[in-house]
Amino acid sequence: MRLLETKRELQHLLHEWRTGGERISLVPTMGNLHAGHISLIDVARKHAERVVVTVFVNPAQFGEDEDFESYPRSLDQDTRRLKKSRADILFAPSVDTVYPFGVDQATLVTVPSLNEIFCGSFRPGHFDGVTTVVARLFALVQPDIAVFGQKDFQQQLVIRRMVNDLNLPISIVTAPTVREDDGLAMSSRNSYLTDEERAIAPVLHGALSSAADELRSGQRNFEELQTATSDALRAAGLNPEYVAIRRALDLSPPHQKQDREELVILAAVQLGRARLIDNIVVTT
Repeated sequence: MRLLETKRELQHLLHEWRTGGERISLVPTMGNLHAGHISLIDVARKHAERVVVTVFVNPAQFGEDEDFESYPRSLDQDTRRLKKSRADILFAPSVDTVYPFGVDQATLVTVPSLNEIFCGSFRPGHFDGVTTVVARLFALVQPDIAVFGQKDFQQQLVIRRMVNDLNLPISIVTAPTVREDDGLAMSSRNSYLTDEERAIAPVLHGALSSAADELRSGQRNFEELQTATSDALRAAGLNPEYVAIRRALDLSPPHQKQDREELVILAAVQLGRARLIDNIVVTT
C-alpha cells in the first residue's frame, strides 16, 4: 500500500494500471478509519483489481458552527491500518490539490431538491460540499467504481443522482452499514460520546428496528409511526432532528396503499456533542 499526496504521483500510477487493463475502485473517506471503512475496501476489491482510498477532511461540507477544526484526524494510524487492508493507494491530498483556486472560489456541484431535505435541511450547504468534493475526487482518480456506505443513505442517493445527471462513467456501489455489537452504526463521530451517552446511543438503531418490524407487519400509517419513533428516541434521552419514512428509490413520500415497496426509515439525532444518523431499508 502506497501513501501518495500529490496529483502527479497519483495519476502516474493510475495510468500504469489503466494501461495494463486493470479496473479501479475508489473509497472516499475523511479518515479516522474504523471497521466500517475497512468493509468498504473489501467491497471495492470485489469490483476491481485496484483500490484507492482517499483521506481528506473536506472544509466545504462543514457549516460555520460545525466540527471542522475538531474533527478527528489520524493519518498515521489510518496509514498503518490500511497497510493491513486490501487497499493499493492511500491518497491524502492537501486542500490546495483538491481546491486549486481556494475553497471560497471553488466551482460548486449542486444536486437540487435531494440536497435540501432531511440532513440537508439541518446542515444547509452540506451536500453541496459533498457533491463538490466527490466530483473533484472523481476527476482526480477517474475510478470505474466508487463505494459508499449505507449509513449515509441520503448522501449515496445524492451522489448517484449527480453521477447519473452528469453521465459520469462510474458505477456507484452502496455497502451495508457496519455496526457495533449493540447495534450502533460505526462512525468517526462516535468518539465524541461520553460513556453515559455511548450506553444510550444504541437506542437509535433499536427504535428504527421496531419501526421496521411495524412496517413489515403491515402498518401503513406513516405519520403515526414516525411520531411514535421520535417519542421513543426522546424518552431515551436522544434529541431527534427528524424521523422519516420514505421510498428508498428517491426519498419521495411512500404510497399508503401500495403493497410491495422498498422503503427506508431515516433518522438523525443529537446526543451530547455527537450527531448520529442511521437508517433501515424495508421491503413491505
